Amino acid sequence: MNQRDDWHLTEALDYEHGRADPFAAAVRATRMPMVITDPSEPDNPIVFCNEAFQKLTGYDRDEIIGRNCRFLQGPDTSRDDVARVRTAVAAQADIAVDLLNYRKDGSTFWNALYLSPVRNDAGDVVFFFASQLDVTERVQAQITIAGEKTAVEREVEARTADLKAALEAKTLLLHEVDHRVKNNLTMIGSLLRLQARSIADPAITSKLETMLERVDALATVHRRLYQSEDVTRFDLGAFVENLVSDVVGASGRTDIAIETDVTPIEVPSSKAAALGLILNEITTNAIKHAFVDGRAGTITIRASLQGCDAVVEISDDGHGLASEQARPDGMGKTLIARLARQVTADVRWSDAVPGARVTVSFPVTD
Repeated sequence: MNQRDDWHLTEALDYEHGRADPFAAAVRATRMPMVITDPSEPDNPIVFCNEAFQKLTGYDRDEIIGRNCRFLQGPDTSRDDVARVRTAVAAQADIAVDLLNYRKDGSTFWNALYLSPVRNDAGDVVFFFASQLDVTERVQAQITIAGEKTAVEREVEARTADLKAALEAKTLLLHEVDHRVKNNLTMIGSLLRLQARSIADPAITSKLETMLERVDALATVHRRLYQSEDVTRFDLGAFVENLVSDVVGASGRTDIAIETDVTPIEVPSSKAAALGLILNEITTNAIKHAFVDGRAGTITIRASLQGCDAVVEISDDGHGLASEQARPDGMGKTLIARLARQVTADVRWSDAVPGARVTVSFPVTD
């Protein structure tokens, strides 16, 4: 007796008593819905269904046998999933898919369908075996979770957009503040220069010019801050390079060359003003005292990151530390010391042979 005839015999089995083929009796008696289709007949109809399948779908056996499984499909059944099943049947391959199916009374359920070909000894497909499982609760839970996930994602997107807008507004405001501070400092500098022209005492004029240089340095800091895209960070490497060029240019000394070896050093913007003034004091001191009596020379700037610290070196090939004027004194010395404590910086003076070198090191984080 071939396999097909054996399956037809299951129609006469009394599964409650377990007579004849125990495997066939188990299929008929199991609580998992199962069907068998015959691909040799037109439209691959169902030739066997167990009682569990009848209970799941609400159809009687005589309403099921001889029909293709598509009779369980309805208007909301996914056409893509149906196409996947059709492709698997054509390829004589296994497939597992969740399908929205319809019962006889019109109610729906999610069917976890597993379809597999049954082959004879020659390897030919003689049946397709399909098991079903009602997974409506699981799928509905997934749909609910997906809906909640979508709602949360939309809320996150909305909050993110709000925060982004707030950050952009804050950035714009801070840029505007820095721009106005820079303009105000520039105006203050202009007023002080006008006043300086009317002062006959050279000592007072010199002190006033020194103060103006500090005002200009602060204006340069705020100019770079409002030009930066990130209001929280300040590129000290680019700043010190521009600062030295500006200070040398403002001094009128065309005989002082500048050499640079600078890498970007991002520091918190809260440290920008203090570090800017420190570097300004060091640079102006070098120009004023390293190259006196018309002596030409070179100022070299190096800036790099060494671990978690930034290191800025400003050196000259002038008179060196042997000159008492090589180091700042009075207001400049006090200013450097106080600002260094404010930003946890270490300022060291050493011989450069020739000239002098000032090394400023500080942590790049707050």
